[in-house]
Amino acid sequence: MPICTSCTHPLPHLYTVYQSAHNLRLEQCSTCHAFADPYVEHDGLTLLLDLILLKPGVYRHLLFNRGVEPRKAVVTHEESAKDTESADEKAARGEGEKRWARWETTAELGSILILVDSFIRWSNLYPVMSSDSTIFKPWTQDAAESFSRIFLGCLLETVAFHGGVVCACALVLPVVDYIQRRRAKNWPSGTRQEFRFSHVPLTIFYSSITKLFLLLLLSVWRPTTTGAAVASSHYGVDFNRYPLVRRVYEYLDDDKLDREWVVRNALGGMAAGFGLRVVLDCHPVFTTIVILSGWMVKTGASGLVGTWVGGEERGWFEYFIP
Repeated sequence: MPICTSCTHPLPHLYTVYQSAHNLRLEQCSTCHAFADPYVEHDGLTLLLDLILLKPGVYRHLLFNRGVEPRKAVVTHEESAKDTESADEKAARGEGEKRWARWETTAELGSILILVDSFIRWSNLYPVMSSDSTIFKPWTQDAAESFSRIFLGCLLETVAFHGGVVCACALVLPVVDYIQRRRAKNWPSGTRQEFRFSHVPLTIFYSSITKLFLLLLLSVWRPTTTGAAVASSHYGVDFNRYPLVRRVYEYLDDDKLDREWVVRNALGGMAAGFGLRVVLDCHPVFTTIVILSGWMVKTGASGLVGTWVGGEERGWFEYFIP
């Protein structure tokens, strides 16, 4: 059953279709009186931008509402004659189709994101090979072998991280349910009623889009000159007169602050925690426990594959994505 993207209240339908698929009317939520799911009318670019901006509504739309059947205002005689299934049979068939669609989307999105992640890490660990091998130049055997090892390492780390998060969710959610039943009268919420463990890996992949988007920007536009002296000449301010401001700029230098590490670990962890908080509908403390559990499992996997990928183990730890 779909849910309202604003208040997560379960709804029978999100929109009503009239004569054609393009002639539709959005349903209004009976609880919050807002449109049940405005993302029904939005295109893929809008969904991508809202995913990068970490908006809760787009997570609820993609995870729980995408692909649901609309209410039909006009039912033809042929359609009514073919509709011989009972309500329970329709519900069972719809649940099975949604489950397979989730796993298919997870496999497709995961393959793309792991491939992009592998290329970014390969370009950082092997900058000479990545500069000599592009889509317009033939790859050498060494470049292909190093990229293949990094791709397999990323795949193993991703499986380890997702497995750790799913196991942590299986342990944490019963505790959350016990606490919420004693405190809230209308528990479980619409999100928890429709939650399945197959939502967890898909949520993590959706949350990784923000992180990989920023990493691609850092890979394309790398800083050339940094430092307090450059900033002082650029802004026309003598930072020697302000020791505190100069010290802050010195800490932001590339030799002291790794922007890619900040994006991968700090921003990546916050994005994954935000996405899991939306789908699990629990306190941030519990999502933090879940993310830390996944990090522990993934750190162990990183230690196993760190030397095998061909680069330095320290460099592999530096660039592993949570």
